[in-house]
Amino acid sequence: MKIDFSGIASRAMGLLLGTSMILASAGPSLAQAYSPLGNPTDEPVGGQPPTGAERSVVDLDYQLKYQRALEVVLWAMPAVVIYRMRDWAFEELGAENNTIFSYSETAGPNLEVATSNSSTPYIGGYTNLQNGPVVLEVPDSGPDGTLYGQVVDAWQFTIADIGPSGLDKGQASKYLFTPPGYSGEIPDGYLHVASPNYRIAFAFRSVVLPGKTEKDAYDYAKRLRMYYLSEADTPPEQKFIDPSNDRYAGLPRHDEVYFDDVYQIFSVEPVRDQDKIMMGMLATLGIRQGQPFAPDETTRRAMRQAAVDGWYYIQDYFDNLPAERFYWPDRHYASLLMSDENRRFEYTYGDRIDTIPRAAQFAWCTYVPVVLSDTPATQYLVSMADRDGNLLEAGRSYRVDVPKDVPVEQFWALTVYDRATYSFIYAPDGRTTLSSYDLANMKTNEDGSVSIYVGPEAPEGMESNWIDTAGKRPMPMFRFYGPQDALNDRSFKMTDFEPVD
Repeated sequence: MKIDFSGIASRAMGLLLGTSMILASAGPSLAQAYSPLGNPTDEPVGGQPPTGAERSVVDLDYQLKYQRALEVVLWAMPAVVIYRMRDWAFEELGAENNTIFSYSETAGPNLEVATSNSSTPYIGGYTNLQNGPVVLEVPDSGPDGTLYGQVVDAWQFTIADIGPSGLDKGQASKYLFTPPGYSGEIPDGYLHVASPNYRIAFAFRSVVLPGKTEKDAYDYAKRLRMYYLSEADTPPEQKFIDPSNDRYAGLPRHDEVYFDDVYQIFSVEPVRDQDKIMMGMLATLGIRQGQPFAPDETTRRAMRQAAVDGWYYIQDYFDNLPAERFYWPDRHYASLLMSDENRRFEYTYGDRIDTIPRAAQFAWCTYVPVVLSDTPATQYLVSMADRDGNLLEAGRSYRVDVPKDVPVEQFWALTVYDRATYSFIYAPDGRTTLSSYDLANMKTNEDGSVSIYVGPEAPEGMESNWIDTAGKRPMPMFRFYGPQDALNDRSFKMTDFEPVD
């Protein structure tokens, strides 16, 4: 069969001519850029930057490593925070896997971790499930004592709430934590928790009950036991450490050490599918599973600057919180627990992972609950600015008036942290907190309220009502233990801090 191409060729030429006319009518630049015919003097459409464009930096190798390192700083924040606490405990305090820390008194400035409380004694510990499943025995909650807190994985995501609101419901129990991929038999009598990571940690608060002392809370904490399941028939003697008088430098390092910690974490822990892109970024920096970490000078320089800039980025984040993050619309307090849209602390959605709010949350707070309740056991409210909306400043003095009848079942406490580190301030008198337990020693106002002063110097005659900032930029935070409905439904409002100098 003979095919006549003349009609096809004619129609094709008509389409080409029509296209050229449309492009020409759109303007000479468009017609030239998309000329369907081309000629020997043309350039391809795309494939290179526009004419006259120049590279933004000379050293693009450094630029790429810096950009990837900055993303890693934000992405890895929850894991690095908990690893730094673990590393100091092992290297400086003599801890081992399954050692339990039990504070014989409330913490002071030498506990260098974010937003610690100095109202209830801490209990903590670390283990490694690469050595096999681990048993954690918790005592019964009752008149002798009670505790509450969380067990977290290597990402610092909570895998078990402990205490009356946890799986144990306040009853004497044995938790069994198993490693990733564990297929062994789970013996009867255990509360089984499968961990997605090998390294896990816990932090509990031993509550000082009415009529009891800190020593009672300490003695109660020492009923805890932690050991490997393989030792369950004859558990070893429990090793306890009391770090009350030791420096515990658990804050993340904002220098190249940050990436040494990243290597120690992600060269060991399982890789989740959602993090494989970030693992590719780590590979650019020389961090790969099964390989030594020996970054060159350019990489080290990029990592150090990224760790520094990551700190500044988080500082700016908190200085510019959106209005919806404030607890009361007409006040300047934000909840320490800034959950994701699902009231959890994962920041993972069907279409994205929000690494920035996740990094901010874990930069200023450790050990968060699984879900943010509408009626939490404790409310944590941070003052972000004074009554006029101005950020609190270093070297200035402020006053806040605490009403006589704060709606709490237990007590309230005001702790002042260093805004730069979110940890306690080293001040000459060592005071970090004033609470309703201190009212007998404080001066009260005629209406029963109490004025608390925060700054580098105490107002004359008000030393008992003063928390020293030692010239640091303050980050005051109220803890409300056992908040009542008026606080949870926000009908009760705290007054803002106001400058007094």
